[in-house]
Amino acid sequence: MLSQFTPEPGSRWRTLADFGLPQDVYALGRLDADSEGLLLLSDESGLNTRLLDPKHAHRREYWAQVERVPSDDALARLARGGIDLGDYRTRPAHVRRLEPTPKLPPRDPPVRFRKNVPDTWLALELVEGKNRQVRRMTAAVGHPTLRLIRMRIGDFPLDDLPPGKWRVLTPDDRARVFR
Repeated sequence: MLSQFTPEPGSRWRTLADFGLPQDVYALGRLDADSEGLLLLSDESGLNTRLLDPKHAHRREYWAQVERVPSDDALARLARGGIDLGDYRTRPAHVRRLEPTPKLPPRDPPVRFRKNVPDTWLALELVEGKNRQVRRMTAAVGHPTLRLIRMRIGDFPLDDLPPGKWRVLTPDDRARVFR
């Protein structure tokens, strides 16, 4: 799906307009059409800047299924930042392997599977969210992303909210997002 309300001409993707959301909400940030996971929506102006401006160092955690098994050196490169992605250099990130492999609902469409090429799941915590950043970072260290899921914003996790479902945040949830 697209994390916007207006469809793009000729697009096959669903939009936020298809989910029966309350009026006057807008997406706080975006997920590209190939990514999954937590997307916050709000009717409060000003939250976009508070949540997304890198000067606020608002953490986001992504789980990335990548091709092959990254070396400790590749993980260190991701963690220390400074990866040149052409239009900017990345900031430091927290990176770790997810072991054992997380149990997740299947993806539609499924991720390509190659019998002779292993894959690995990584958790990456960033404080910036440039266009396709995680995908570009993992590719830059030789491990293209196969599947990408935003699992947490601030201290607010996706938990077990099923794909395509939404709920209203409680005051406690909101505090965890903006902690």
